[in-house]
Amino acid sequence: MNIVFFSHPSFIAHKSMPRFTRLLDEGMRERGHTTRVWSPQGRFYKLPMIEKFKKWLGYLDQYLLFPVEVYFKVKKENSDTLFVFTDQALGPWVPLVSERPHAIHCHDFLAQRAALNEISENNTGWTGKKYQAMIRRGYSRGRNYISVSKNTKRDLHRFTSSSGGVSEVVYNGLNNNFKPMNVCNVRIDLKEETGIDVFHGYILHVGGNQWYKNRMGVIAIYNAWRIKFKKDLPLLLVGEKPDELIKNEWQTSSFKKDIHMLDSFSDEWVKKVYAGASVFLFPSLAEGFGWPIAEAMASGCPVITTKEAPMTEVAKKAAYYIPRKPSNSSEVMKWSENAAEVLQKVISASSSELEIIKESGIQNAKRFNAKDALDKIEKIYLDILKSENTDEAFTRNR
Repeated sequence: MNIVFFSHPSFIAHKSMPRFTRLLDEGMRERGHTTRVWSPQGRFYKLPMIEKFKKWLGYLDQYLLFPVEVYFKVKKENSDTLFVFTDQALGPWVPLVSERPHAIHCHDFLAQRAALNEISENNTGWTGKKYQAMIRRGYSRGRNYISVSKNTKRDLHRFTSSSGGVSEVVYNGLNNNFKPMNVCNVRIDLKEETGIDVFHGYILHVGGNQWYKNRMGVIAIYNAWRIKFKKDLPLLLVGEKPDELIKNEWQTSSFKKDIHMLDSFSDEWVKKVYAGASVFLFPSLAEGFGWPIAEAMASGCPVITTKEAPMTEVAKKAAYYIPRKPSNSSEVMKWSENAAEVLQKVISASSSELEIIKESGIQNAKRFNAKDALDKIEKIYLDILKSENTDEAFTRNR
């Protein structure tokens, strides 16, 4: 099988999407398939220009130059080539190969929902709505879809009327070998590496500044927990550098000296920080899948997350749940106080209770196996290629 993966350009600061593309690319090559990755080059983007115009120059690369390149490349591809879009957000390119065998991986439709005013926490401007409409028109031209969760599949079917093709769910697979480690050794290493006293434990959050990651909610819960229970474990916020909103939330906290924002780390370091945590706090407002939940559980770390899909789909019965943070600011304090009680319940659990919690999470995380996921994806790819080439041959011979 010949596979062409369409990927986001490298000049866009994605983290999870390049990782997903590499997983697919390397996984299919290991299975004996020929693969290539097509993505826009930053010809306009690299021109000397004021930073605020960079985004628009990048759009020229993505939606002016790249489609022309693809048009001529596609003509040289044989009929046994499968074109795979690694993210439905690459929708504007789908019409370029919509008559050829193709598959579209779907991760989340949060931006699409926000553009339709369905998410009060994330207002989308006029240009953003037009951009999301363009993406939707593009991926709606597709026939074959692979969603990362049942929740994502439900959203997909809301936004498209496509029928007659494939629409399957394949859960993401963990590919970084997350596993439990000796907690004492890990915490000693982390203290030496960061200078933070984590020997007696710490509360962990892993995520970026996106509105749905709810970093501000993490800080609010931590503040409420410190006030109500008089405990002093540090909070580690691991991810990208905080934006101004999160910095302001940190600055106003009475416990800011114990809130540490860490943004420079390797994959090996992330594995350790999961394995050494007392609890993983993930009060996300929405997700496409929720990688960190599975990563934390596989590392033997207790998880507190939001009782909403797809977090419930990923965590099943192996997590502690809290309600979604209310959009009404007057209700946030009560929400954070209630969540702090759940946090204290986990932190104060006995050794035997913690072992049960951790083992439950480890067993649950085994559902997300990278090899199994790639095997399922490979089968779907092969079925699509066989089905569409058969249909094409039937049409030609009529």
